[in-house]
This record gives sequence, structure tokens and C-alpha cells, in this order.
Amino acid sequence: MAEVFEKVYTLLEPLLEGTDIFIVNIKVKPINNIKVYLDADTGFSIDKCTAINRKLYALIEAEHMFPAGDYSLEVSSPGVDEPLMQMRQYKKNIGRKVAVTDIEDMEKTGLLKEVTDEHITLEIKGKKPKDAAIMTEIPFSNIKKTVVQIIF
Repeated sequence: MAEVFEKVYTLLEPLLEGTDIFIVNIKVKPINNIKVYLDADTGFSIDKCTAINRKLYALIEAEHMFPAGDYSLEVSSPGVDEPLMQMRQYKKNIGRKVAVTDIEDMEKTGLLKEVTDEHITLEIKGKKPKDAAIMTEIPFSNIKKTVVQIIF
């Protein structure tokens, strides 16, 4: 599976050059199910997704990675409940509400205000409407997962 992962990654990288699309994750299951998760700084549309899927599929076929054709390829953006995995995802979501779970399983929810190479800064509202918001820096080394919160 690691070999398939490396090959898919190698085929995919040139397709993304010159675009704002980036790889979030690639998963390969033992049944040759390849799932590629992509995102883009300006949003990952269905059209972008379809174009990358078709090009990657053609490259996998041309490489004869699966001579019997016994594989499936899925290209999509991560779901809304998926944690942020890349620095670019954090930067893209500045200004949005996020829930951060630290390595001690404590959760903090607030507005993502800043992202540096070392930490993120959250603006956490006070318990009461009159309470001032608190700015909290959380080092990446203390973050277990960060999930964007959907506000309706």
C-alpha cells in the first residue's frame, strides 16, 4: 500500500503545479480503493475535482499500476467534519470558528485569528455577553485536532 501511495503522490504533484490546489491526504485501502483528498486556497469546486480525477485516472491507467483494472479512485475535498491537517488549511480558515482539542483532550472553541509556524491564536468569547473575549495561543505541538465549526 505504501508503494501505491508513493506512486499516486508522484503522479498527482505535477497535476497541481501552477494551481492553488494542494494535497490534504491520500488513503489507500487493501482492496485498492484510492481516496485522494484535496483542497484549494480559493475553494475546491466540483469542476476542479472532476478535472483532477480524470487526469489522475488516465495517469494511473497509463502507468499500468493495476493491470487487471481492480481499483477505484475517489478524488474529493475533506468533509466538513474532518480535522485540519495542513498549514494551508489553517491559514485558509482564519476568521472561522474552530474547535481545538489539545493533547490532554481538552476542547477550546473560538475564532481562528492567527496562524504562525509555531502556534494558532483563538479568540474565545467570555461566558457572559458583557465579558471580554480572550486571545489564546495554542502551540501546534499541543494540538490533537482542529475542526472547523459550521454555523447555521
